[in-house]
Amino acid sequence: IMNQNPVLEGLWKGTIIGTVGAMIIGVGLGIVIAIMRLSENPVLKWVSFVYTWFFRAIPRYVLLAIIGSGVGYLYSTLRVGLPFGQQFAQALGLSSDLTFLGIDVNTLSNSIIAGIIGLGLSEAAYMAEIARAGILSVDTGQAEAAQALGMSSGKTMRRIVLPQAMRVILPPTGNEAIAMVKDTSLLTAIPIIAELFYQTSTIGTRTLLIMPGFVAATLWYLIICSILMVGQYYLERHFGRGCGQKKNKKKRCARGAGMGGE
Repeated sequence: IMNQNPVLEGLWKGTIIGTVGAMIIGVGLGIVIAIMRLSENPVLKWVSFVYTWFFRAIPRYVLLAIIGSGVGYLYSTLRVGLPFGQQFAQALGLSSDLTFLGIDVNTLSNSIIAGIIGLGLSEAAYMAEIARAGILSVDTGQAEAAQALGMSSGKTMRRIVLPQAMRVILPPTGNEAIAMVKDTSLLTAIPIIAELFYQTSTIGTRTLLIMPGFVAATLWYLIICSILMVGQYYLERHFGRGCGQKKNKKKRCARGAGMGGE
């Protein structure tokens, strides 16, 4: 009989927490990068383009392997303090080097936090393009009307553009969340052993029950992804209220009808 405690720990820590944390970073950072990409500032455009180019071109397994081994090799300790703190401390005759925070990079790079950051940075590049497509799908007249009413650019984006863009953003975002559940199996590149597939495959190999271990992992992935699919369905129905319900509304929904959304 397969021991369920390590499997459940891997399911909770590596798969569920890893997915939630990575998607929070990916969605939040992706929206920021998308707004930068649409900015008229050439510096912001260039930075956002380089970011999406780099992280979309690097396989996630390779990125996680670099974070797990390469970062700790280059920087064993990360110190946060005043610039030239050691020189200032010596000039003032202080024993401290004015460092506020010291982080052991080797320990951090082998933790679930490093895996979440790696997956989140990679996901942000894809979410940036999804968010950009959603923002561009909203009629520019919506933002112009909001600004004519005295709304700032930031408030217009939050209250007018993004709520309407969610109709376009949400379906691919749901797909990305489901894909992220499966991509957490790549955390073994760091390596992180508190992960669902690693635990089921390890127990299966140790007990010579390899296929039952694979079946157990498959069933858990099916359960999690099915729950996410149901949640995605209700979210799409919520943000798509009034769209596609009647023939006379289809054209308006395609244009992003109404400043506050229908």
